Amino acid sequence: MKKLSIVMCSMLFLAISSQAALYKGQRVYSKVCVSCHTSGEAFIGEKTQYEWDGFMENDGEKLINVHLESEKFKQEEKYKKYKKYFQSRKFKKRARHLKEFLMEYAQDSGNVAACS
Repeated sequence: MKKLSIVMCSMLFLAISSQAALYKGQRVYSKVCVSCHTSGEAFIGEKTQYEWDGFMENDGEKLINVHLESEKFKQEEKYKKYKKYFQSRKFKKRARHLKEFLMEYAQDSGNVAACS
């Protein structure tokens, strides 16, 4: 019985820790995205949940491509730094949290982002 309890607790911990966290997504957005997308509330609210879901599929593959192919983005002095970040495992790990944040404050969600 004791072993079963330990196994159940372990499974519960893994289930909880593997879920995306809204506050982590907001932190990613605040640290990385705000430098280019200063009007966060307007930017996030431009797309519906369905559109954000499409952008964030496969660890944000479409989002990455849109940024890396953008002429405006290529002209930024930070282009190489962000290109490296988008292609890193760090971004792939954080993508699910960013997706959660973007979906929460999408145009059709009824919620308003308060990025600070």
